[in-house]
Amino acid sequence: VISKGMTPPQKTFSPPEKICMDWRQKRRPGAGLYNLGSTCYLNVILQCLTYTPPLANYLLSRQHSRFCDEQGFCMMCIMEAHVRKVLYSSAAAIRPRAVIRDLKCKQFQVLQEVFFPSGRGELLTFFLVIGEFKPDIPGDAYEFLRCTLNAMHRACLSGSSDLDIASQETTIIHQIFGGFLRSRVTCLSCKTVFDFFKVFLDVLLKIKGASSLTTALEDFVKPKHMDGRKLFKCSKCKKKVAASKVVTVHNAPRVLTVCLGRADHRSSRKLSQVVEYPEYLDLRPFMSDPAGEPILYYLYAVVVHTGHTCLGGHFFCYTKASNGQWYKMNDVSVDSCGIHAVLGQQAYLLFYAR
Repeated sequence: VISKGMTPPQKTFSPPEKICMDWRQKRRPGAGLYNLGSTCYLNVILQCLTYTPPLANYLLSRQHSRFCDEQGFCMMCIMEAHVRKVLYSSAAAIRPRAVIRDLKCKQFQVLQEVFFPSGRGELLTFFLVIGEFKPDIPGDAYEFLRCTLNAMHRACLSGSSDLDIASQETTIIHQIFGGFLRSRVTCLSCKTVFDFFKVFLDVLLKIKGASSLTTALEDFVKPKHMDGRKLFKCSKCKKKVAASKVVTVHNAPRVLTVCLGRADHRSSRKLSQVVEYPEYLDLRPFMSDPAGEPILYYLYAVVVHTGHTCLGGHFFCYTKASNGQWYKMNDVSVDSCGIHAVLGQQAYLLFYAR
């Protein structure tokens, strides 16, 4: 939906009508992944992306690699080869050596260029600190997800850097994971309303004091006051003034990725409280237009972090395979489980599909 203040794209890379949200092929779950040092954070993201139906459909079709002319590092080609190997392998577990080899070769410079800090201080990722990828140094699953999606997005834009921003945001990655947030700022002096739009590939939620995903989302869209050091520069008043700001989801993504921020900035400790999350989510109450038809999502992947601090510990995940069955994926282990086990976790990342 193009609203006032949003620029329509001049070109569309991936027509949305060609995106298939349901699995084109149903099969047993794929292979587990060996931990090649401290790569559990990498394994869970690779698995969650592998079991994202519209992305897997696209990668399995080889639509990218058939036309890719990139001679060096290409994250789309890397993911395409990895997903095919995982889903088509007869082995119980595989070593994601090809992924790690290519990342080490590139030293993740591409990901450095497109990384946007999340402001979580203590969770700085390894490749920002030392500038290269080392599988024996622990990393954070959320940061790796962000960098991977951005690198895949960049790969889709290879040779098309002169396009307008709106057109660049129509790659298959943005068509699947991308949405728009609207920040509606109301000047408290002249009452003028200003709308600002920002594309997003994931939503980071504060969970301190939140007992559920719903309450965290309610806090996310709750009006905030801009005063003190955070005054708003009103173009009508020609000065900085106090204002009210409301952030809502304006365009809902096909796949909604949520990070439950477990880093406490003040104490540098991990927030370990249980945050309940549903199997089915209606995003409509958190939209710019909350009165429309329900916008329903189903849960298909969950990343869990164990450990007392955010700087160490272990990651594992739960994914819903194309056969409709849930599986706990803990590095090499792939074990079937029920939805009750999935919903009872201390979740870190949640993946929902329309």
